[in-house]
Amino acid sequence: MAQLNNMSEKIVEVKKLAKQFGKLTAVEDVSFDVYRGDVFGFLGPNGAGKSTTIRAMLSLITPSAGEIFLFGRELHKNRSYILSKIGCIVEKPDFYKYLSAEKNLEIFARISGSTVSKSKIHEMIEFVGLKGREKDKVGHFSHGMKQRLGIAQTILHDPDLIILDEPNTGLDPQGSIDIRNLILQLKNERNKTILLSSHILSEIEIIANRMVIIAKGRSVVQGNVAELLNKQDLIVYFEVDQTEKARQIISQKSQATVIGDIENNVIQLQIAHQDIPQINHWLTENGVKVYGIDSKRKLEDYFLKLVGKDVLEKHV
Repeated sequence: MAQLNNMSEKIVEVKKLAKQFGKLTAVEDVSFDVYRGDVFGFLGPNGAGKSTTIRAMLSLITPSAGEIFLFGRELHKNRSYILSKIGCIVEKPDFYKYLSAEKNLEIFARISGSTVSKSKIHEMIEFVGLKGREKDKVGHFSHGMKQRLGIAQTILHDPDLIILDEPNTGLDPQGSIDIRNLILQLKNERNKTILLSSHILSEIEIIANRMVIIAKGRSVVQGNVAELLNKQDLIVYFEVDQTEKARQIISQKSQATVIGDIENNVIQLQIAHQDIPQINHWLTENGVKVYGIDSKRKLEDYFLKLVGKDVLEKHV
């Protein structure tokens, strides 16, 4: 049922977006769709064009080409209506460090034109896990606490779409977990749609149901995270005593792709799961000792393979 609801309404449509700053092309051809209820991963390495795209979606910059529709309406013809339904953190939230968390949210609400009661502000502070710290000066907060307060700030006016641009930057592992849990709470408890920009691909793999990968200003692939990953062969690591001999045996006897060698006598292959026992057998019967086998199908591998090969070839 949730999937049907997601597919019934597009919250975001970005079509062939491009943006040039003088001679610099920051975004060349980016297209993607976000459906209601998505946690949508907006993935790409630093410099791929993610922040430029987000700024265009927030009407902070004007695209050189392409179209942006949010909530079924064209952005530049319906700017006020659309922005009233969006909450966002671009890069990092800014606060008055000498004022309390409560006072900062009160000021933000007034600046944004929102009518927000003190009880609502306290509710948001509690939601992001800062109950008991509402009277403390923000200057005494850790980076992770400021990020959580930033999320409280984005949801004060009860937006339908929340855009988070690299919210895990600079956080320790626990801080990243806290932000991840908050995002899931926003989706599951408050029925929010979230667009999450990041280059931390393992985090997106855990949290997002749909994604687009962009590189060098272009959309590379879009779709359901699980389905996209299931289309890819495994990346398998064989720890052996003779890497060169192992490479020769694998090349002669199988269609496996030898990606390369890494340190500690580990050879890296791209193969199907069912081929692992056969390759192990060929190696051992030809005198190669196999000390360990590991495999994974993580978004990092998919991303690096796709971006490192397909996209780089297009831009040679």
